[in-house]
Parts: sequence; C-alpha cells; structure tokens
Amino acid sequence: MKRKLKALIYYLLCSVIVVVWMVPFVVAIFTSFKTMDEIFMLRNFWSPPRNWTFSNFVVAWREGRMSIYFKNTFIVTAVSVAGTLFLSSLAAFALAWYNFKFRNLILIIFVAGMLIPFQMLLIPVYRFSVVTGLYDTLTGVILFHIAFQLGFCTFFLRNFMVTIPSSLFEAATIDGASSFVIYSKIIMPLIKPALAALAILEFTWIWNDYLWSLILLQSDAKKVVTIGLTTLQGQWISSWNIIAAGALIAATVPVTVFLIFQKYFIKGLTMGSIKG
Repeated sequence: MKRKLKALIYYLLCSVIVVVWMVPFVVAIFTSFKTMDEIFMLRNFWSPPRNWTFSNFVVAWREGRMSIYFKNTFIVTAVSVAGTLFLSSLAAFALAWYNFKFRNLILIIFVAGMLIPFQMLLIPVYRFSVVTGLYDTLTGVILFHIAFQLGFCTFFLRNFMVTIPSSLFEAATIDGASSFVIYSKIIMPLIKPALAALAILEFTWIWNDYLWSLILLQSDAKKVVTIGLTTLQGQWISSWNIIAAGALIAATVPVTVFLIFQKYFIKGLTMGSIKG
C-alpha cells in the first residue's frame, strides 16, 4: 500500500507540474488564433477561440518579416551545430586517446571556460567583433557560437570516448589505420547516441539564443527569430494575437526537432549507465 500511495502521489505531482508548465503554451495557442475584437471583448484568455483564424500567422510571417528571421536562424543554428560537433569531437578524440604534454591542462581550460559567465565577456566580444569586421554578420555569430559551445561539447564527448575499450584503438593502430580513420570509422559510429543527444541540446540552445544575437547583430536583414520577436512586439505592441503567432512560429522548429529525435536524446544521455 505504501508503494502504491507513493506512486500515486508521484504521478499526481508530475501531472500538476505538466499542467502548470503547459498553461502559458495553451494560452499562447488560443491567443494566436483569435481576432483582436474577440480578445478585447471577451477578455477570457483561457477559452478557445470562437472562430479560428490563421491570418495572424500570415501577418507575422510576411509583414512581421519572420520569414527572413527564420531563414537567418536556421543558417546560424545548422552551421554552428555542425561546426561545434565536428571540432569538439576531434578535440575530445585527442584528449581521450592520446598522451601528450599539457593534455590535462588543456582539458582544465575547456572545463574552466564553461564556468565563466557569458555576461562578463559581452564588451570584449563586442569590441573584438568590431575590430575584426565580424560585427553584424551571420559569420560572426556562427563563429562565436562555436567558440563558446566548444568547451562543453568537448568535455561531454570526451567522457563518452574514455568508456570505449582501448583494445579497439590499439587493434586498429596495429593494423595500420591512421588516426583519422580510427576517428571516423571506429570512434564516431560508437558515440552516435551521444552525438545525437548533444546535437539536440545545441540546436535548442543556439536556436533560442538571444544574448549573442543582440550583441553581434544590428541590421534588420541579419536578425534571428529571438531578436525578431522583440521587433514584432515593437511594431504590433497591442496586437497580442500577432505576437503570439510569431512566438509559436519561432518555437515550432526546436519543439519538432526534440519530438522527432527524443529517443536518440534519451539513449545518448543514458549511454554507458549500465556498463561495469
């Protein structure tokens, strides 16, 4: 009876947390499909719209320039994730399998970089981007995303690589396989679940980034969706349905990616948990 009671309390508590977490999302969905007349006349945000209208999404996509912001965000996120995973996997491979001078120091530097608050680096990053000509360019945002995500990704992948039996590495070396062949043909296929979990995390973080895009981008044609939403709020400050529609458009991609690849995410996080 005690176990059943604990299980009941646990599931009830989880259900309450899920409902509370979903309330703003549901309200945003209802608001995005309502007309402004319905919003101001009824003032009941909890009720579904009487007449579902899709014109709010069209206005947000075209007149709100969400199509441009969406394209910029996709370019920045895709290139940043690909570059980060490639460079961090190479660095993790070297730190996990090769003994060389200052290896531990390099690993400590990667870990220490994760502990530095990004807010402390705003002014140096801004001045560096201006001096190097990277300011107000998508290339600059991509390079800084890769640089700042490299430490965590290297640390994450290195911890997975050290769990791989060293006999595989030694056997491939004896057979004459080069370092890159070992990396690409042996190590990478074995850490695919970890790469998938990391890719989902990085995709979500970079897609939803606001800080670096705010600091490094200025022109409207280069803005990403998070900055575009603030522009949308300024242009349609009282049009809550347009703003809600724009927010849902921005959230569609990361939510869809997570729902599609969630099994790989869970598999990657639990990889190695039953070894021993």
